[in-house]
Amino acid sequence: MSEAAKWVCEYCTYENYQSALKCTMCRGSKPLLNEDIFRLREESPTSGEDIFRASSGVGTSPGCGPSPRDVRSQRDSWHCEVCAHVNWGRAVECAECRTARPVTPADLAEQLRPLRIESAEAATPAKWACPTCTYDNWPRATRCVMCGTAPRISPSEGAGSIIIEDNMATIKRSTVRRSDEPVSPNNPVRYRQRAVDRSWLAACLGVVQGEHSPVEAFLSSGGDPTRQLTASEVALLNRPSAFDTGHTLVHLAIRFHREDLLATLLSRIEGGGSGVKRVPSYVAPDLAADIRRHAASTLRQRKGTMPCPYLNEMPTFTLPADIEELPGSVQEQLLEELLDRDAQRQLEDEPPVINWSLEVTVHLGSRLHALWNRSAGDCLLDSLMQTTWGVFDRDNLLRKALSDTLNNCGHLFYPRWREYESCQARLLQFSLEETQWQQDWAGLMSLATQPGASLEQLHVFALAHILRRPIIVYGVKYVKSFRGEDLGYARFEGVYLPLLWDPGFCTKSPVALGYTRGHFSALVPIEPYSSPETAANNLTNQDSLQVTFLPLMDHSRKLLPVHFVTQSEMGREESLLRQWLDVGMTDGGLLVAQQRLNKRPLLVAQMLEEWLNHYRRLAQMSHAPFSRPIPVQDYSSDGDTDDE
Repeated sequence: MSEAAKWVCEYCTYENYQSALKCTMCRGSKPLLNEDIFRLREESPTSGEDIFRASSGVGTSPGCGPSPRDVRSQRDSWHCEVCAHVNWGRAVECAECRTARPVTPADLAEQLRPLRIESAEAATPAKWACPTCTYDNWPRATRCVMCGTAPRISPSEGAGSIIIEDNMATIKRSTVRRSDEPVSPNNPVRYRQRAVDRSWLAACLGVVQGEHSPVEAFLSSGGDPTRQLTASEVALLNRPSAFDTGHTLVHLAIRFHREDLLATLLSRIEGGGSGVKRVPSYVAPDLAADIRRHAASTLRQRKGTMPCPYLNEMPTFTLPADIEELPGSVQEQLLEELLDRDAQRQLEDEPPVINWSLEVTVHLGSRLHALWNRSAGDCLLDSLMQTTWGVFDRDNLLRKALSDTLNNCGHLFYPRWREYESCQARLLQFSLEETQWQQDWAGLMSLATQPGASLEQLHVFALAHILRRPIIVYGVKYVKSFRGEDLGYARFEGVYLPLLWDPGFCTKSPVALGYTRGHFSALVPIEPYSSPETAANNLTNQDSLQVTFLPLMDHSRKLLPVHFVTQSEMGREESLLRQWLDVGMTDGGLLVAQQRLNKRPLLVAQMLEEWLNHYRRLAQMSHAPFSRPIPVQDYSSDGDTDDE
């Protein structure tokens, strides 16, 4: 048989004979290219004589040659998939083994009947033009019959549709469609799968282009925010500069600086639940912007041998005690919309990291709560701004100060960093060359300058100098995957002291952070005094009422590690803690640090008051006559505007 009589499989590119309806190599269906779709409407033989002729090949026309119908039947002969016998085109089963004939394009006649195609002229308005060769194709055609290009999907087909202008001719189908499994409402499972795939790819494009609607459509349809791009999907999108295999929507949001979309995605992953988050800075964005500007105005830089930028004011953020005065249902909704439940659970699960001592949490009223955080790359900086000012570091105030600190004071941080890391390396029985130390240091310097880049232990140590106060990190021992598998040892847990400053220049009141699976969260208490009247009745104990106690030991009563101490300081960590912190001992013998809760800055107090007013109104609605159910909130992480 000549080359012209062969057809090329669109899946494995194997050349098959024209009579083969399935690829000999991969069993893929023969494409319906240049087929006469009107012959699909021909009536199948009804008489016994016609059926006999179709199966046996006996001619019916008088004369020396077969009839035109027999010629066409012989031309459309088919191979049995079981015994490879060549059967006549109209045979419904194999003449040798009686195996049923496989599905052929003729079986599509029943599906084409509802279209009521009477003539080419009548069906012209329903055709679609090929975006490559402009050929008018029939509505049911999945590819152009001339060049094989897939049709461009219009926006009216749904939120999950994709419009790709330039590379539509090179896009291949993301799911293999079998001829006996058509993508139509008659096959709802397959139809929904294709819709989900389009919605997923549309969400990826939406993140790159900064569009919210496709991302929201994908998440609202039950899409997994941790889904990763496959190699075939990357080829389908055909933008190597934007998409890589293994990337998730979070990776794309970080890469293209889509902070608002990143907040939406992380609220689904880290915060859990429905993704509804109503933090104070979202409720009062103007006040939050004023707070960030005020914090930036307090940034100073000391001259001399230690030109490190530092914040001149050192507030400590706490949750207002008015929360406990709200009804139980409203209080639960407030905490659900404010806290990171997933991080809280990981920190309190066995072995517990926080709130494991009843003496501290109950008798001393010092329970810590993990606030929801908006981003992965900047979560350390955001959580520190939350523990001090109650807002996110949207203006990269701490990021810039961190970069300036390592650039201006690198000659002071580098020796201490190298000595500490060398000691840690010796414990693991390995050492590094000088060139490797220099490369590692250059990498740490580079991370400090890149917004969205994850930070390391050295950066926490430097941030303690910018805040001029100790930072206590309560972290999990091991970083786990989404499946709960241990990925590696987490080294962040411990105390970071501003050892390069003079102790008299710093405050002894620390801030607390939580570390879980590559993510930092602010750990804050609820203020221990409930109202001004209660505080007025306890003037003699005013100081003790405004103190929160933070354990300096883990649940096994082992002292938390103190990071970046020199070899001469090793072995006297407790002495260093007593020098830089207000350390006390509980009746149960637990070493704790005192975190003093001073009066809130005016702007922070106003922001919290505006945030609380919403829940107070909900409480009034639930207790008022003819009360109605508490409505679902319209504030979420995707409401993070340019102002906040």
